[in-house]
Amino acid sequence: MSDRPRSYGEDGEEHLRWSSRPHSTTLKGSTFADPRGVNFSGPLTLAPEQQELEWAVEDCRHVSLRLERALLAAGQRVRRVPPKLMAGARSSARQFGKSDPIDATAIARAALREPDLPLAEHDPESRELKLLVDHREHLVTERTAMICRLRWHLHELDPELERSIPSRGLDKPTRLTALAAQLPGAHPGLVGKLAAELVGDILARTTRIRALEREIAHRVAGLAPQLLELPGCGPLSAAKLIAETARPGRFRSEACFAMHAGTAPIPASSGRTDRHRLARGGNRQLNAALHRIALTQTRLPGSLGRAYYEKRRARGDNHNEAMRALKRRLARVVFNLLLQSQPTPATAAA
Repeated sequence: MSDRPRSYGEDGEEHLRWSSRPHSTTLKGSTFADPRGVNFSGPLTLAPEQQELEWAVEDCRHVSLRLERALLAAGQRVRRVPPKLMAGARSSARQFGKSDPIDATAIARAALREPDLPLAEHDPESRELKLLVDHREHLVTERTAMICRLRWHLHELDPELERSIPSRGLDKPTRLTALAAQLPGAHPGLVGKLAAELVGDILARTTRIRALEREIAHRVAGLAPQLLELPGCGPLSAAKLIAETARPGRFRSEACFAMHAGTAPIPASSGRTDRHRLARGGNRQLNAALHRIALTQTRLPGSLGRAYYEKRRARGDNHNEAMRALKRRLARVVFNLLLQSQPTPATAAA
């Protein structure tokens, strides 16, 4: 495996550069276009001298996704370079400005400076689960906006009716069905008509959201049933953990996983003061899922999470410090559970 990564320019031009060479080069037997509207001309094929390469691609999510898929399908190793590393690489370059060759050189330099960058993974099961989880979250966001508009209309039509509905009562199908039958007759005007349309839209979103939750729970039970046995971890949190981890085997250790999730404390010591501070980086979706589990465990009497939280408080930690320590401990537990659920080579071959 070559130790000189090639990097791909963010803007999608054919500027694949050796990190130690001043000129640009292109792949033989392949055609690249702008990744935002990319159309690869058939499977990606490499010349014999390009069979064992390690690629560094700026992590542009959907912009670089199809390029990553093509390289992984060709058996290549791809490392994702976080965009925040690019600023330092550009500032130290001798050439100023912004262009595809400059970006490609900066990506390669950042990859050489940080040899432990995460490998790109596209596990089909976790990717499909992530698509379902993201779709559900988008539907929930749309439904929340509709509920806010509906409450404004109900307050204009009948303030007493609006006050009689609990704060989280407009996502219940029974209440929505009753409201849909009541509005047209009691309020025949335009505002009443708009409110009735919103009720129908909210009911449709609620039905779809619940169907997605059932499908997500079914997939999680098949992929990682061990996670569901963890106190405080429901199907949605487990699905988020599986989807954002992609494949636990790509992390060298549970410490790397904790750093990726943003739960590993950052040293902030000086002189005789020995302390750690909150890590604000990492995958915030993973961090939020671990936070939900930790918060739930602290409210469960007799749980190990609550016992560990109380132990940290007894040692003098405040609430935030004890929660950070609990989340770090949960990251280790979750990582080991995900490793247990990962199929062995013999199982995968069967």
